[in-house]
Amino acid sequence: MKWKQVPLGPLQTNCYIIIDEENSCLIVDPGDNPKKLIKIIEENELNPEAILLTHAHFDHIGAVDSIRDKYAIKVYIHEREKDWLSDPGLNGSKHFMMKEMIKAREADHLITDESEMRIGKFAFSVFETPGHSPGSISIYFPKDTFVLAGDALFNGSIGRTDLPGGNHNQLIKSIHDRLLVLPEETAVLPGHGPVTSIGYEMDSNPFLNGF
Repeated sequence: MKWKQVPLGPLQTNCYIIIDEENSCLIVDPGDNPKKLIKIIEENELNPEAILLTHAHFDHIGAVDSIRDKYAIKVYIHEREKDWLSDPGLNGSKHFMMKEMIKAREADHLITDESEMRIGKFAFSVFETPGHSPGSISIYFPKDTFVLAGDALFNGSIGRTDLPGGNHNQLIKSIHDRLLVLPEETAVLPGHGPVTSIGYEMDSNPFLNGF
């Protein structure tokens, strides 16, 4: 299993393309610039199978409908944020003085709890990691030792909690209970910034020291 990090939009939100040995792929958090994303997909002759959303803030969902319609694929999101896709007040675009409000149609599948999931040949675990937002999830590929952490855990930092539904203590607990228990060599693919690892964040992240 391979992955490709593609920063998109003015906030350089990391979209990830998860690719199997047959060039099928999952698209995680297509936040903006659908033309750029489609070009990468086409140049690499990839076959998208689904869109997974770690959460529904505007900078993670801006290209959802364009990619969904282009490849006729389904969108997955946690049920706690099922209404956020179509509501600029909830997804945050209303509060950031954007030229246009960000909206997407409702998701095709709602994730209701932590579980093992399979889409095509992709097998992964879903962890509930709220705190940055109520329906934030992390997506763990144990055989390939990487986790997509959304905006929960960053290289040397953690997600902001001053947006609607944010909760600092809940976020710290989510990171401690769901992410820091993973093997230290696990790569952390964050929603913004460079890739890190569980071990590195355990040792050096100032927001987690002493917890």
